[in-house]
Amino acid sequence: VQLQASGGGLVQAGGSLRLSCAASGRTGSFYHMGWFRQAPGKERELVAAISWSDKSTYYADSVKGRFTISRDAATVYLQMNNLKPDDTAVYYCAADWNYSAVVLTTETAYEYWGQGTQVTVSS
Repeated sequence: VQLQASGGGLVQAGGSLRLSCAASGRTGSFYHMGWFRQAPGKERELVAAISWSDKSTYYADSVKGRFTISRDAATVYLQMNNLKPDDTAVYYCAADWNYSAVVLTTETAYEYWGQGTQVTVSS
């Protein structure tokens, strides 16, 4: 499985960006998808995740109400609104083939990773 992330960039505080992550390779429906981010000097953290059925989602407290994860076939999106300087980080998409109905919330649960895309929010 290959994941290709895109959509990062430089935006002013209060602005919006939409990240995309296109999956290719193994086909099928049982993909859990997640977006992680890593800021300089900090550990990588889960920002948002969606289960394979799209019925279960997770958002970090810091992004609730501002970020939305969604999926269209083999592409997962992260709509980021009202961006803050603290959102500045490299964002990574991740995927895992898993029949569980529960959204995956740990880094080690994801087998496949895309390259990062830089998001910079200026104040």
